[in-house]
Amino acid sequence: MSAHEKVNILMVDDQPAKLLSYEAILSELGEHLIKAGSGREALEHLLKTDIAVVLMDVSMPELDGFELAEIIHQHPRYQKTAIIFISAVHLTDLDRLKGYEHGAVDYIAVPVIPELLRAKVSVFAELYRKTQQLERLNRELEQRVAERTAELQNRAEVLQRLNSALQRRNQELDAFTYIASHDLKEPLRGISNYAQFLIEDYSATLDVEGRERLVTIQRLIQGMEELLNSLLHYSRVERAELSQRDLDLTQVVREALDQLQGRLQGEQVQVRLPQSLPIVRGDRTQLIEVFTNLLSNAVKYNDKLEKWVEVGVQDNTNGEPPIFYVRDNGIGISPEHTEKVFEIFRRLHTRNAYGGGTGAGLTIVKKIIERHSGRIWVESAVGNGTTFFFTIGERTAA
Repeated sequence: MSAHEKVNILMVDDQPAKLLSYEAILSELGEHLIKAGSGREALEHLLKTDIAVVLMDVSMPELDGFELAEIIHQHPRYQKTAIIFISAVHLTDLDRLKGYEHGAVDYIAVPVIPELLRAKVSVFAELYRKTQQLERLNRELEQRVAERTAELQNRAEVLQRLNSALQRRNQELDAFTYIASHDLKEPLRGISNYAQFLIEDYSATLDVEGRERLVTIQRLIQGMEELLNSLLHYSRVERAELSQRDLDLTQVVREALDQLQGRLQGEQVQVRLPQSLPIVRGDRTQLIEVFTNLLSNAVKYNDKLEKWVEVGVQDNTNGEPPIFYVRDNGIGISPEHTEKVFEIFRRLHTRNAYGGGTGAGLTIVKKIIERHSGRIWVESAVGNGTTFFFTIGERTAA
């Protein structure tokens, strides 16, 4: 029902003259006016038509107003229909109470004041119209909610299927990576051995160029073995079950430094630990590897006369986990490469520059951090050093 749609008003009285007078008074409202000369005729209209307001006489033959009101409100569709009684006789308080109990919402005494009658009928007609509009809007809202819910359920089911498929693919890919890397190492070892046999047994037969080519083959095989070993290690990091417990991260860093002690002393690198690190929950072996990789890179990519590396923590707020960092004064990274450093086998320099390597270390670090529900990022500038920031663990409850 729209805001301007007409509503039906049923006028019930056994005297035709009164019905005509009510019609004349209410015609200014612009609603549909329906006349009934008896209670039974009124019931016939109610069975066929939606009625907004019933205007009826209290005293009528066969069915009086009270009886008709009770019958009307027994019907589920008309339990909230507004009923206005018109009475030519004085009604006691008990009579009025009886009328209210049977569904009356108001009384009008005779003689009827036209303005009063129009005002009361207009109020209840507009209330009916607003109620119908509200019910329609509620139905539309319920339908939209149902449609949206069904859509979200369908999307959730599709997403779940895609996640399950992705998980299976990842598992298959991990298994393939492990098997392929492991199986490829054996033929490479055989090729390397045969190249070495040729160098040792046929060195007198081969010319200088032939011997150099065999050495090149061995060097290439060694590089491939290093790549396969890195790939196998990455696969193990992904597949290994985490043994998580509370760890003193300061002690974890010291264990990583112990593993790098010879290199740090050889490069004369100053190590800074400005404060103690907090307790975290994690896998000791994998977190030691995180710091070992980051510290090793800080030493490797540093061309300064006085080298230093700093390991610290920044306090975070709002229940967020603390932010750890490993900072150095090395060669730095250009801004366009700060994301590429985490790609597997991605090297920003030539293969043998800065001590060589496969370029898998930071990829492994990123995977370990992510397995610990953390994240890692880098800030750097060419020539001004690099800082790797990372978190361990999820956001805590506020």
